[in-house]
Amino acid sequence: MSTEIKYDQTNEVKLTDSSQEQMENLPKSSELESSGCHSKLNKEKSIKSINGNNKLLDKFKKDYPLGPHDKPQSMCPAFGSLRVGLRMRRVATILSGSACCVYGLTFVSHFYGARRSVGYVPFSSETLVSGKLFEDIRDSVHKTADPSKYDAIIVTNLCVPTASGVPLRLLPNEINGVRIIGIDVPGFGVPTHAEAKDVLAGAMLNYARKEAEKGPVSTPLSGKSDRPTVALLGEMFPADPIGIGGILSHLGLAAGPVVPCREWRELYGALDCSLVSAIHPFYTASIREFEEAGRAILGSAPVGSEGTEDWIQSVGEIFNIKKDIISKCKNEIIPKINEGLKLHKIKGTITLSGYEGSELLVARLLIESGAKIPYVGTACPKTKWSEKDKEWLESKGTMVKFRASLEDDCAAVEAIKPNLAIGTTPVVQKGKELGIPSLYFTNLISARPLMGIAGAGSLAQVVNAAMKNKKRMADMKSFFSGVGREDTSGIWEKSPNLKPQFREHNLKKIEKRKKAAKAAEMI
Repeated sequence: MSTEIKYDQTNEVKLTDSSQEQMENLPKSSELESSGCHSKLNKEKSIKSINGNNKLLDKFKKDYPLGPHDKPQSMCPAFGSLRVGLRMRRVATILSGSACCVYGLTFVSHFYGARRSVGYVPFSSETLVSGKLFEDIRDSVHKTADPSKYDAIIVTNLCVPTASGVPLRLLPNEINGVRIIGIDVPGFGVPTHAEAKDVLAGAMLNYARKEAEKGPVSTPLSGKSDRPTVALLGEMFPADPIGIGGILSHLGLAAGPVVPCREWRELYGALDCSLVSAIHPFYTASIREFEEAGRAILGSAPVGSEGTEDWIQSVGEIFNIKKDIISKCKNEIIPKINEGLKLHKIKGTITLSGYEGSELLVARLLIESGAKIPYVGTACPKTKWSEKDKEWLESKGTMVKFRASLEDDCAAVEAIKPNLAIGTTPVVQKGKELGIPSLYFTNLISARPLMGIAGAGSLAQVVNAAMKNKKRMADMKSFFSGVGREDTSGIWEKSPNLKPQFREHNLKKIEKRKKAAKAAEMI
């Protein structure tokens, strides 16, 4: 006779009851927190014991300060640096990390359109501990370094090799004329994939800057402008650099390369600029390299009417352009933006959150389009280059949350109950559970121009269409009512076998743990 327990028989299964004495004898929360590979105590110990990587982690702590959560809440951060490398011409990528991590990263990268293979150096406990893993990485790099195919090879350490101190810094700087760029992108040091893009961009700028300091370097394939250029820092919709270039042309300037770049020689062009526009203000490592090259940095971006006007004024003053030329540029651009905003109005309350880094810029554009934005959450950190946008938004009554957690974003949606929730997948899910129309930031908002004339009114169609779905969301909520949620979700022939005493005991443990942590903070 079969002893198999089927799905809808779970309510009939007799659970082993624990006595109060057994419950009390369970390990205390403090003991649990100090044991296991994921414990805070052991994590700190392991990080402190990293062989030769203490400086690296100190640098990460300074460049990418942690927020209320000490680990990524979105995707693996290495996805960001991986995407940057896979987009570049004549650049190979090699990953060193756990097989499951590499599989996940390559799967997602190809899902997002990558058409290039990713190299992988596997390891075992033996190769990791003995140092053989580094030798395997070095051999892989030597085999890959074909100057007819590649200008550079990017080697990325994921969490385990970084924590074990695999020294990519000992790799040769170049092999057969092919540049070797070694970076560490651990989840415990780089909080978001957006910042991981900066890790790689900064490393490549550092290499290119040192090359340029030694002597003449190759001109980018796109050529060199005869006008002073403004490099653009941060990933943007492809139409945005063109739009920014159109604005700059009225000032006698030109748009330089966008960093992260699409080919190695563009790095030289970016470093050759006269000004860097930090469209994404959290590219700390990249900004440091530009400052080392003696370049001025400008925060914010030409977004909306007020943002564009302020940006034009700042650029003009930095380049000492005559006031009449600056005014002429404004008179040519600003009325067209105002017209676009007027024709594409947005009415309604919207909460906005994401991890791309452009959340504050999108909020500015939505507000100038007529929307009310009480809350903006970004997973990226606050820097001095984001100060302008923060101050502008706060002057409009918007609460700006840097290093916002998923809990922050979901709580905002629940408390405000907006006409539309824009955010990450969990936020969209939360909105739909509440019957609130929701849009995924990355695919539906980032995939549109934001800057200058093209940006004015670009969001209205998708936002207004989504807000009209209120009835549909209510119908869906009604349709799925009664199916349960969380551990009771689904349709059951009989009631699920719940054990409330276990829940109560666990809640007490959690509460006790919180009180202990609070007491420790006070001490």
